Amino acid sequence: MELRHLRYFIAVTEAASFTAAAKKLNISQPPLSQQIKDLEGQVGMRLFDRSSRHVELTPAGAIFYNHARTILDQVEHATNQTRDVGSGRVGTLNIGTTGSVLLGRLATLVAAYSALYPGVSVRIHEMGPLEQEAAVLAHRTDFSFLRKPSHNPDLVTEVVWPEDVGVVLPEHHPLAALEEIELSALNKESFVFLRLADSRFARYLQDCCVASGFVPNITNEVVESYSLTSLVAAGLGVALVPECIKNLSRPGVVYRPLTAPAPKADVYIMYRINHDPVAAKFLQTAHDLLRSENI
Repeated sequence: MELRHLRYFIAVTEAASFTAAAKKLNISQPPLSQQIKDLEGQVGMRLFDRSSRHVELTPAGAIFYNHARTILDQVEHATNQTRDVGSGRVGTLNIGTTGSVLLGRLATLVAAYSALYPGVSVRIHEMGPLEQEAAVLAHRTDFSFLRKPSHNPDLVTEVVWPEDVGVVLPEHHPLAALEEIELSALNKESFVFLRLADSRFARYLQDCCVASGFVPNITNEVVESYSLTSLVAAGLGVALVPECIKNLSRPGVVYRPLTAPAPKADVYIMYRINHDPVAAKFLQTAHDLLRSENI
């Protein structure tokens, strides 16, 4: 028994006529009649009562019609779902990132992608930079968004948007009166920093301080950039942060840009060279939106 037998049977049932059904199916009537006979032979029951005027289902045919309709509906559903998955319209997308990146354009990018592909479940995994790389390599995540990625030959990294580094100060700090601040002007300050052992970005900022003529006096280290503002508000020092941190509303602190050329906090996307259709659609969406500067 093949699906065409079920389609022919349903067409005859719904048209109540072999002639009308053959016309709808775009085939001649004799082959259609033969296909129905073959079906009845396989089922072992007569499915239609035939007369010169009309065709109607037997009781057995009525039962068979309900099952045939269900089978074809399920086949259509399975076919559509398979096509959706294969085309990247349905599935799951796992993204690794740090909290500070979510304060920037990533949230806007995810919202735009979700509007285009509502059948994809997007899962955000907040994790440290080193864990992000391991997660992409282990196929636990499809993409990571981070600053200062490593140069792993098994992964692709691209700058997706630029950011500068600024400084967060207590609101009554003398330097807070300036519109922008030289990095070297912070040489006497105590710093709260991202944890150097976990963050290439933190080590880069430390190197930038050294290049400006001083070794930063780091009194406290944290995992996430947005935690730095709390330590600054507590009077424990100043903090070098990505400019997206200025979007945080934190009483008692101010954000000031650094005088150019300032250290960079550019955000990179990291992904495997080979990825599935869902990931491919996300990457295409990201490229399109970033090129159009709509995020």
